[in-house]
Amino acid sequence: MSKTSKPFKIAFIGTGGISHAHATGYSHLKDEVQIVAGCDIKQDALDSFCNKWGKEIRQYKDYRELLREEKDVDAISVCTPNGVHCDPTIAALAAGKHVIVEKPMAMNAKEAKAMLAAARKHKRHLTIGFQWRFDHRSQMIRKQIASGEFGKILYVRVQALRRRGIPNWGVFGQKKHQGGGPMIDIGVHCTEMAHFMIGAPKPVTATGNTWTYLGDKPMKAMCGWPNWDYKTYTVEDLAVGMVRFDNGAMMSIESSFAAHIEKDVWNVTIMGEKGGATWETGMVHKDQDGYMWNMTSPCLGGSGGAGGLDWNNIFNAKMRNFVECARDGKEDIAEGEHGVMVQQILDGVYGSAAAGKEVAIK
Repeated sequence: MSKTSKPFKIAFIGTGGISHAHATGYSHLKDEVQIVAGCDIKQDALDSFCNKWGKEIRQYKDYRELLREEKDVDAISVCTPNGVHCDPTIAALAAGKHVIVEKPMAMNAKEAKAMLAAARKHKRHLTIGFQWRFDHRSQMIRKQIASGEFGKILYVRVQALRRRGIPNWGVFGQKKHQGGGPMIDIGVHCTEMAHFMIGAPKPVTATGNTWTYLGDKPMKAMCGWPNWDYKTYTVEDLAVGMVRFDNGAMMSIESSFAAHIEKDVWNVTIMGEKGGATWETGMVHKDQDGYMWNMTSPCLGGSGGAGGLDWNNIFNAKMRNFVECARDGKEDIAEGEHGVMVQQILDGVYGSAAAGKEVAIK
């Protein structure tokens, strides 16, 4: 962006916790981006946001009023609870604004498809808040797979498991507001980066189950996030699923807020005909010259980590990606179509759990 160019103007719908991560990402773009307006039904959240990111930010209680009044806004960050992703996103797109909406894209695939249709109809850009595909490990493994180094992908194991990490804030324990528990809240993270790494094939069937056995009861064991509201807890503690894709690959997903396991797990394991990978260590597994090899890149850091690319930095990369895609027409690696497919995967697991059998993903 040249020094004479106007800043890319952003408004927020939802100014709770995750909005600050968006704003932090925008702040690293310095003079390229300007936050001009914010909307939230909670005045304290709105005041807190404006006090931190600019007291000149104009405040609204109704996002429809914001969209009517803020004619020169270029884009919207939708940072509301899951149940309030769809309507504000569609309204913002119809108002001619580009949109980044936090994960998961929506409550279900029907809403997600309507959001994608609105983006196409109004010729605006829609990005989904999938930050983990910006991690160096995700990028490296994706390039290995795309270049054919792993051959045909056979099986993917996704794990987003907490031993005891039930959120004790917000509405994360309420199905009517969130759509589900760990599968849709944290399972979506590892699922989206796994789906990205293997080339975003189309899901065709799913089978799965969910269980609630700790979250709806008073806490007994000591844990890092105590005193959640067990009386309003209506989501699962543990969810597992198996998804089949149109290219023959299969993906298992394990996600928990509370499970009797040794420790938290955040990992994706990929197995192909000619190679595989472990995301957590950034390690590639291959046969070469008569030997089995476990290989790591020095670019990922000596311990197999993300080379200093911590959670904040991948979030910053996510926000830069959105601005450059919306403003400059850059190709998006977190596009709305990927968001729909990830939502179909989540819907498939939940739908199978409810039906007690495998379900087709249409």
